[in-house]
Amino acid sequence: MNMKSQNFRKSAELLGAICGGLIISLPIIPQAIAQQSVGQESTPKINPCPRIFYEEPHNSRVVVPQGCPPNALTQKLAAQGLIPTSATPSQEQTRLGVGGESPETGVTPPRPAPGDQTQQPSPGAVSTDQPQLLQPRQTPSATIALANGKVNVRLVNDTAANVTFQVIGDTAPRSLAGKSDVTLQGLTAPVTVTFERQDSGQLIVTPQASSEPGNLEVRFSEATNAAQGRSAMRIERNGSVFLN
Repeated sequence: MNMKSQNFRKSAELLGAICGGLIISLPIIPQAIAQQSVGQESTPKINPCPRIFYEEPHNSRVVVPQGCPPNALTQKLAAQGLIPTSATPSQEQTRLGVGGESPETGVTPPRPAPGDQTQQPSPGAVSTDQPQLLQPRQTPSATIALANGKVNVRLVNDTAANVTFQVIGDTAPRSLAGKSDVTLQGLTAPVTVTFERQDSGQLIVTPQASSEPGNLEVRFSEATNAAQGRSAMRIERNGSVFLN
């Protein structure tokens, strides 16, 4: 009888110890979850459309990402059909302050001027593919044979001024010094390349197909008037090269 009483007492003590441990640990779990939640909320969000995109010189030299309000260069290329028009900003971009550092800064990005014919596509219609060129009405400036859909473009700057160039959707703006050259390798057609003299002068752009498939040479020379100037080149999937 005494043995059974001792066993019952030990079982009761063991059960009491387990229940007590659970009661002590319960307040710790919500506290740990709350601390983790606070740590996550304090992580800063990166603004996808910083204000610098709308300030010179970036305003006229850099294409803004999809979803950001268009700056001057983006509007110009979209009007020429070289890139798609910008999509409506997402709720997350709007909350972060599209076109500025944050909603509290009060900075309003540039808006299309009255009479601008650039149209905004409906949400969800944005494509992640290379921008499609509108049906060209001009004769190609050159035609090349692509190599498995890819092309190497050698840019030759015959002017004395630096030239800023950018492969849309692929590279950031880069500078090509006067009397120098650079080769852009493995570009997938269709592809758009923009260029601009840093001294605000005009460029005559001359594309020349190479005898070797998948290679194109583009030479920059000084233009004497604005009508001669070109600021963008488009290479289509069929190898046609258009200048604008």
